Amino acid sequence: MNPFLWLIDTVISLYIWILVASAVLSWLVVFNVVNTRNPIVHSIGNFLYAVTEPVLRPIRNIMPNLGGIDVSPVILIIGLLFLRQLVFWLYLQIVM
Repeated sequence: MNPFLWLIDTVISLYIWILVASAVLSWLVVFNVVNTRNPIVHSIGNFLYAVTEPVLRPIRNIMPNLGGIDVSPVILIIGLLFLRQLVFWLYLQIVM
């Protein structure tokens, strides 16, 4: 596999896992399993918010209000998976 293609695949995969971690942490905070006053939880939450919010905010602005359900991480994950497949397809079109 091309190193550049491997790098793109790895970055997309890591960002998907960061999105999943952000969603899980938000659920844990909402259901009062973890406390954000804990310094470690607070620093992890701030990091995840800083990394994911700039990408999720435009999706949230476009999406209609669905009550208390935020589907923007799911939409972003689907978009990232589509982007990964598109990059692989374009690479195969160029190489073949």
